[in-house]
Amino acid sequence: MSALSLEAGTSPETAPDALAGFTVGVTATRRREEFGALLERRGARVVSAPAIRLVPLAEDADLLAATRQSLEAPLDDVVVTTGVGFRGWMAAAEGWGLSTELSEHLSRARLLTRGPKARGAVRAAGLNDHWTPSTESCKEVKEYLLAQDLRGRRIAVQQHGEPLRDFVADLRAAGAEVIEIPVYRWLPYRDISPLRRLISQTVSGAIDAVAFTSAPAVHAMLNAARADGLEDALLAAFGGSVVAACVGPVTAEPLTSRGVPTLQPDRSRLGALARVLARHLPEHGVTRVTAGGHRLEIRGHAVVVDGELRPLPPAPMAVLKRLADKPGHVVSRADLRTVLPGSVARDSAEHAVEMAITRLRRALGPSGIVETVVKRGYRLACLYEAGL
Repeated sequence: MSALSLEAGTSPETAPDALAGFTVGVTATRRREEFGALLERRGARVVSAPAIRLVPLAEDADLLAATRQSLEAPLDDVVVTTGVGFRGWMAAAEGWGLSTELSEHLSRARLLTRGPKARGAVRAAGLNDHWTPSTESCKEVKEYLLAQDLRGRRIAVQQHGEPLRDFVADLRAAGAEVIEIPVYRWLPYRDISPLRRLISQTVSGAIDAVAFTSAPAVHAMLNAARADGLEDALLAAFGGSVVAACVGPVTAEPLTSRGVPTLQPDRSRLGALARVLARHLPEHGVTRVTAGGHRLEIRGHAVVVDGELRPLPPAPMAVLKRLADKPGHVVSRADLRTVLPGSVARDSAEHAVEMAITRLRRALGPSGIVETVVKRGYRLACLYEAGL
């Protein structure tokens, strides 16, 4: 078992062990292997639980109908929200034999691109973009349009996953004819059992962070939790010790609108999301103590003892975290029993605590870290330094 260290010239968020000892849930469907690898390279334990799936474009009758509606008359404005969505729309139109006609219509319209990726996709298709907001937000695109006279204008809005209901409603209220282009519609993942397990683990505190790369994935997780009667518990977990890490403000909106704090990178990119997690968790998800002359860093599912990472099973970890809540103070067996995972019968509770302490001492290695106080309980022989 190697020691945790930071190589010269390596920043904390890119260190190969920055996330060692932490467990991160990943709800992504697209690029989940890539994102999971980014986290694992930093030492994280990754729990993959795809929350949503895409409707194949070639089979999407709604997209074909919206495309034909767009071609019935000239378009004045086209809102392009994502690069991958725009490319998918053009590819689907080619498969239907409509690409030339669609390109001609788009070339005569104002193309409003939400961000640089959308703008790049438009230019790659040989088209000219008209305007891109500095914030990369649909809200600014909507404000840009509403500042103009929209009466009688024909506007196509390329969506990506979650419908832009308020966006579309406000444009229609201003007098525009709006055609919704439902590119890449999301449906719940076929097998939701991994997502249900992730919800249960999150609520129980076995997960340190859950990463979201799309708003539909957030909705899918909340809906699955609601179906199991765990929505309030899940929101409480995100409001407590579990980090809800979102790739950007659009993804975070279903949580922030309910008052849930989120962690977001400066740039809405997977690499940036992995880096901000690798910086945040070691800074805010670690309790540091000195016990029995040894330096301990208590992380999600592991403890670092004098630089050595030592994974712990759930029961010993729960006991260690409870002891670290009151470093140097005696914690009774009855108190420790309450933090043991699962249900423990009263007549076997004392034995369960003793077994957890025995396994904890064995996993820690050096003796003298956990002390027994006869007839009272246990304590860490430590001086409290820092932590949460």
